Amino acid sequence: MERILGLDIGDKTIGIAVSDLLHFTAQGITTIRRTNEGEDFKKLKAIIDEYDAKKIVVGLPINMNGSIGFQGEKTMELAEKIEKKFNIEVIYEDERLSTVAAERMLISGDVRRDKRKKLIDKVAATYILQTYLDRAGRAL
Repeated sequence: MERILGLDIGDKTIGIAVSDLLHFTAQGITTIRRTNEGEDFKKLKAIIDEYDAKKIVVGLPINMNGSIGFQGEKTMELAEKIEKKFNIEVIYEDERLSTVAAERMLISGDVRRDKRKKLIDKVAATYILQTYLDRAGRAL
């Protein structure tokens, strides 16, 4: 069984998480500090290859009213480029409250504010992927 990557795509960073082989749990692995598309894709390709990922779950920022705004469109545009460039399946997962949940989790774990800033994207990617895995596991 292959692994699934989870991405939390932002303007400055991409948080990345990976599933275990049985698709039960998600674990945050890194955050890519975005520079340019070529460099970002090179780093992402290395991670896809390292974990032999065959699927990517991308957090889609949906407005609270259910519509897709400017940020959601930018995320989808990049996700479509990733899908084509790496010939990998991309699935969108509603990420409306993922950053809020990640922030709460880090606060409850007594993580200092300066450390939270460094971890938030990776934790949000983990939350996005875990939400997908939980939902997919119930569908079986």
